[in-house]
Amino acid sequence: MKLSIKEKLGYSLGDTASHFVWDLVNFWLIFYYTDVLHISAGWASAIAILGSIMDAVMDPIVGIWADRTNTRWGKFRPFLLFGCIPFALFAFLAFLGPDLEGNALISYILPMFISLRVIYAIVNIPYSSLGAVMTNDSIERTGLNSYRFVAANIGQLIVSGFALYIVYYLGSYATGMDYSIMMDDSARKAFMEADATNTALVRDSYIIGFRYLVAIFGCIGIVLFLITFATTKERVAPPKRQETDLKHDFKYLFKNRPWVVLMLVGIVSFIMFAIQNISATYYFKYFLDAESKSQIFNILGTVALIIAIPMTKPLVKKFGAKQLYIVCSLLSGFFFCLLFFAGKDFVLINIFNCLGKIAYAPAISLLWTMLADAADYGDWKFQRRTTGLCLSAAVFAQKIGWSIGAALFGAIMSAVHFDANLGLQQIQNTPEIMNSIHWLFGIVPGVLYASCAIFLAFYNLDTKTLQQMKTELEQRAE
Repeated sequence: MKLSIKEKLGYSLGDTASHFVWDLVNFWLIFYYTDVLHISAGWASAIAILGSIMDAVMDPIVGIWADRTNTRWGKFRPFLLFGCIPFALFAFLAFLGPDLEGNALISYILPMFISLRVIYAIVNIPYSSLGAVMTNDSIERTGLNSYRFVAANIGQLIVSGFALYIVYYLGSYATGMDYSIMMDDSARKAFMEADATNTALVRDSYIIGFRYLVAIFGCIGIVLFLITFATTKERVAPPKRQETDLKHDFKYLFKNRPWVVLMLVGIVSFIMFAIQNISATYYFKYFLDAESKSQIFNILGTVALIIAIPMTKPLVKKFGAKQLYIVCSLLSGFFFCLLFFAGKDFVLINIFNCLGKIAYAPAISLLWTMLADAADYGDWKFQRRTTGLCLSAAVFAQKIGWSIGAALFGAIMSAVHFDANLGLQQIQNTPEIMNSIHWLFGIVPGVLYASCAIFLAFYNLDTKTLQQMKTELEQRAE
């Protein structure tokens, strides 16, 4: 069944909303905790791990909850309606706590961050599942997910590329600082070294700037989620005679070969994403001594993604989802590895990053299309449709991957005795720290993502099987 442009755009705005809030967490929250609030890397990592674990635990619970929800608005859409305001609120609360110190600060941040992760699961799992029940056509799903991830990356572009500039502006305006000082790495460094009072002023600028930014993005996110709710419709229903049976739902889930393969791909991919995203901030601040240039890096990489994602649907039509995904994994892994060899050459860094992002762009929407196809496979093979459980369990695996990646990064940085309080010069003069940041930025993510091709070789849904599934499922529904 074909989807209108209006419905595709409306659905896609939900991921823009998610990224307005969630990318602030992914890109900036750990940095904010360690370098602004001066929480140790070990504690920041522990907070990230505990929050991720709770988030991951909630995923299958929310998936099961959504599958068993029946309202006049559908199974999944109500979660967007009632969850968008708490999501924005707890994001704001997670960036508070600057007047506290030590254990008191950690005692505040930990429950706020965990609450944010729980609310994120309650909103994100139904949103991701919604795309699978808007149409049963795999190619149409690919197109829908292309819209979704273009919109998602526009949100990511704004957050990763411009958020810090906005923080500089809002923070400097609120504290009376000269905006040009915050914008210039060298000027900011000299300003802080001149007087301890100046250091405190810069810190206050970061704190206030992030507060305002999260509040603004949270409000925009609420509006976008409401648009998604208003413009979408659920069409694919479970078998009429399907009974509630949680034991069998999980049993058949792990018999679902396409889902198992994609779960493993998701784990490895998100280990890579976590390490790459977190390490980039540290790489630019300490390895390149050019914190503000990370914005250019993020902007160019995200623009490359936005340009390349629309090519997914025609490429899938020509080569098939499995073959395209394997090629994407190998090529992007190769280009990410080259980041290591670019060293401090800012031009080469951006060239290799853009090529890597272009290479894996189709895989972003493909993963979610293929997960929806895996849900159809469960319906076709076992006559049990558990869209929410299928998508949530996959997201659970991905968050486990992100947690592992964040934990690995934090553990490695702790092992080499990284501490932001050491100061820029001492950190840069510590080879163990600098080498770790260098490897975590390039080689490690590249090798991890290339390895996804090994798992994808066992994916067994080709174009012929997908068409057979669609035909037989439609016949059953009549």
